[in-house]
Amino acid sequence: MTIKRVGVIGSGQLGRMMALAGTPLNVEFVFYDEAKVSPSSRLGETILPSNENSLDHFINSVDVITYESENTSVELVDKIIQKKPVHPGKSSLSNSQHRLTEKELFRSLGIATANFERVTSFEELEEAVSKLGLPIVLKTTREGYDGKGQALIKQVEDIESAWKKLQGKELIAEAFVNFSRELSVIAVRSTAGEIKVYPIAENDHSDGILRVSRVPANNLSNEKEAQAKEFISSLLSKLDHIGVLTLELFDTESGLVANEMAPRVHNSGHWSMQGAYTCQFENHIRAICGMPLGSTEMSQPNAAMINIIGKNGDSNRVLSLPNAHLHMYGKEERPDRKIGHINLTSQCSSDIERDIDHLKDFVTECGK
Repeated sequence: MTIKRVGVIGSGQLGRMMALAGTPLNVEFVFYDEAKVSPSSRLGETILPSNENSLDHFINSVDVITYESENTSVELVDKIIQKKPVHPGKSSLSNSQHRLTEKELFRSLGIATANFERVTSFEELEEAVSKLGLPIVLKTTREGYDGKGQALIKQVEDIESAWKKLQGKELIAEAFVNFSRELSVIAVRSTAGEIKVYPIAENDHSDGILRVSRVPANNLSNEKEAQAKEFISSLLSKLDHIGVLTLELFDTESGLVANEMAPRVHNSGHWSMQGAYTCQFENHIRAICGMPLGSTEMSQPNAAMINIIGKNGDSNRVLSLPNAHLHMYGKEERPDRKIGHINLTSQCSSDIERDIDHLKDFVTECGK
């Protein structure tokens, strides 16, 4: 197997986990990021964009390029693809960066979404409220993650404060979806068009941040499982997407409703590092490097992931559990910051729940 060199735009924990998964496949990594010290900095060369001729240096150092964030500059990708392949491609990136465009893409493929309206003025916001009813979620069409860049309007009195919070940007008003839980489906597509889908995860959020993922989603009907797989497969094919793609979903009485997609490895797929035969990070590297995809099946019947957010906590409590795996990112403590995660695997779902309860301080930011 010849050595492949993968360039990663960004050098955070996702790049770190891609490098850790890809190194045994004879893949080397180069990171393009301004941070001299980062979660990925010890795993490959880091090229600083501010340095002279840095982009050319980066492009000439690698065979193929990927990215960590859907907020990666499309203009930067445009420059790179003139000389080297970028996976996932420009279409996946641009569609995921704009919530209106994304929703319209979903609708064109028959993927259910919340009803929505474009908002650029206070008058348009009032009109959207009239059309959609209350409550609604008002979001910026660009950027925003982990609950940022959005406001919930529950009653008429909330309209003005939501507008003041988000005005000055193009917005999307989405009708509130009555859902029982949040799910995500992660899949990977190779350069040969092969598609493999991971088991569907059930996700618990607090303050807009993912706290716990459980796999497989409990009591998910065969019909809804097939629906999720159809949604993600149609997106992969339509976008000619190479690599991992994630689709976040609401589980409702009438079926699954799409929330948003991410053209990258995803937080709700971290469980796969111990819980699947081939984790999402390895499969992403396999896909963009033209290798055969690995199995996405679970290696044990049950798995879970707990995010470590804000504070480190007592790592010995994690290490003392026989079925727990600690993954720290080398990041300093900071409120609401993802600084690591814990993976749990078991033959029995009750054991998973017992261990989540044992580690509940981590779920609540170490007793915050």
